[in-house]
Amino acid sequence: MQGDATELAAAIRHGSLSAAEAMQISLKRAARHESLGAIAYLDAAMGLAAAHDRDRERQSAPGDFVARPFAGVPTLAKDLGGPFAGLPVTAGSRLFERKGGEADSDLASRFRDAGFCLFGLTTSPEFGLSLASEPATGPICRNPLDPARTAGGSSGGAAAAVAAGIVAIAHATDAGGSIRVPAACCGLVGLKPTRGTMPGGPSFGNHLAGIASELAVCRSVRDTALIFSRLSGHARGPVADPSPIDIDNGRLRIGLLTDTGPTYPTESDRLAVVEDAARALESDGHEIVPLAWAEFEWSVAASGRVFADIVSVNLATLIKAAALDKIGAEPLTQAFAARGGALSAAKLWSTLNDAVLVSHRLWSLFDRIDCILMPMLAYAPLAIGSFPSDHADTDLHLERMAAFAPLACLANISGFPALTLPFGQDQQAMPLPVQLLAPMGREPRLLSLAARLEAEGRWQHRFPVAGLPS
Repeated sequence: MQGDATELAAAIRHGSLSAAEAMQISLKRAARHESLGAIAYLDAAMGLAAAHDRDRERQSAPGDFVARPFAGVPTLAKDLGGPFAGLPVTAGSRLFERKGGEADSDLASRFRDAGFCLFGLTTSPEFGLSLASEPATGPICRNPLDPARTAGGSSGGAAAAVAAGIVAIAHATDAGGSIRVPAACCGLVGLKPTRGTMPGGPSFGNHLAGIASELAVCRSVRDTALIFSRLSGHARGPVADPSPIDIDNGRLRIGLLTDTGPTYPTESDRLAVVEDAARALESDGHEIVPLAWAEFEWSVAASGRVFADIVSVNLATLIKAAALDKIGAEPLTQAFAARGGALSAAKLWSTLNDAVLVSHRLWSLFDRIDCILMPMLAYAPLAIGSFPSDHADTDLHLERMAAFAPLACLANISGFPALTLPFGQDQQAMPLPVQLLAPMGREPRLLSLAARLEAEGRWQHRFPVAGLPS
């Protein structure tokens, strides 16, 4: 492993380098990798000011400094979600200008309280509508492991920045796989938390009917565990347990799904790696329970329909409420907004009812198993331009996304937590990811199993973290 945020924080805490030095190195790495298009907006002065604040705190209030687990670690917010004060989010759209910036959300405040030093925004597709991050406003985000390929979406810029080592960890959001798909494309760990686990204040609006979560893309399971424990919880403060990995010490019943159906088949090497992961967990004494596609077919199809309707209605409502001229948006965005505006109340009611049924069916599965192991991507990251937004065919776009990540939406619509991590590489040296899905509130179970798989050492990061030895 070529370093992570925990290691970088330890180096800063022990005086191997200052927070300001870490920031300067990140800024240099960002300039060197500008062609990746990972960063949509950069504010070096903001980053250096935050880093100097941490360095002063280290001298004047060392107790406060040490209490911040990521003190001095440079990071980036996503150009969607938040907001983070001073970082003007545009959601990858011409409909918004980069000016001003709202006050911190509760989540953003927790990022800062954890010690992170923010210095920019990562690239997102317009309104997060794609599994690639190539907004018409630019930049086009590329995969550091193969710049001809996508880094995924909608948190593609975050994943590219972390995989390239510009930062060791980055804010990300997930409404239909947007944390997990980019993490899978770039060889990272991505956790989509349980619905309601992450703070949504102070101006909670339920704008995506609960299907979206915010957290981060990470280079290690331990970083994922630490940032989850630090940022999650409701009482305007993090949860009490700082190390939630070790919780399930007994034998688990792990459901194994290695079939994504005839409509969206998964390539053999990406199924084989899921079976490899199952064997590794079975060797630890866990019971592997084969699952049939028939047990998931309706829920997966329904999840796709629910995602499409919720996103469309949300976009139509947002554009109308903000009095935005949707004509300035990309053609695909306009088409989704029109689709949402035409949706009847009866159809929306049916959609929301289907979402509840998806959750119910998964709960029924979890009556007899403790976790599900399944594929994350159906095939390797696609070429740049594979998810165009210069057309109005929403069904075609949804089909393309479902074919790439058939099981991604299931966690969002059900509300259950899901985690992806790399468990090997293919013949082109691209990551082979697996996905774990657990009952609500069982993130520790996911993290424990992921830590076990990570310990196999089947994936190594290509680029070191800025500020750490290569």
